[in-house]
Amino acid sequence: MSLSNLEGEYDHLIVSLHSLKQTCLALMDEQIQQAKVQKEAQILLKMNSLTDLDIIKKLQEASAAGVKIKMVIRGICCILPNLKGVTDNIEIYSIVGRFLEHSRIYCFGCGNQQKVYISSADFMTRNTEKRVEIGCPIEDENLKQELLEYFNILLRDNVKTRKLCGNGEYVKMDTSGDPFIAQEYCMQKAVEEADQLPSEEGISWLDKLKHWFQGA
Repeated sequence: MSLSNLEGEYDHLIVSLHSLKQTCLALMDEQIQQAKVQKEAQILLKMNSLTDLDIIKKLQEASAAGVKIKMVIRGICCILPNLKGVTDNIEIYSIVGRFLEHSRIYCFGCGNQQKVYISSADFMTRNTEKRVEIGCPIEDENLKQELLEYFNILLRDNVKTRKLCGNGEYVKMDTSGDPFIAQEYCMQKAVEEADQLPSEEGISWLDKLKHWFQGA
């Protein structure tokens, strides 16, 4: 495949090598401008790893401008939160549970102006500059709210979550309240929803789902 085939124009998708990184940086710039005029500004990110230097610098710029940033980064993370004047407005969490998660979610903005994407790409140079990766905007409001609810569910986890500190150490969450495990909660919700589906070939979707969970 020639490189020219990877540089097409897309109406909705953001695609690396060509436009994924540039679009995300531009969306971060929009939040920076919002913060500079004292408007609510926010960035939410979920992915496996964060190592891309250009994106790290832009997140630092956004934090310094007052953008509130929350990230769920399971693995490698090359930015430290809570550094005075640099990353004061950044919170970073890592969740390692029963299942190895690979979902990537990018959210920019607040309320009705919020832009939400699902993607195949971590914010690593190998993904943003050296591979073909796709980001897809979520335009259906119901689906958008489901993703945002899922992100908030992750932030509620106080058992499998570790919070990254400014010294580079990960610390456990406060478990003085009721324990909450995000993956277990989502599994239970999936079982409840499957129980409402019609049966297929004499086997209910609930039984299929329970069998899958037991074997996983």
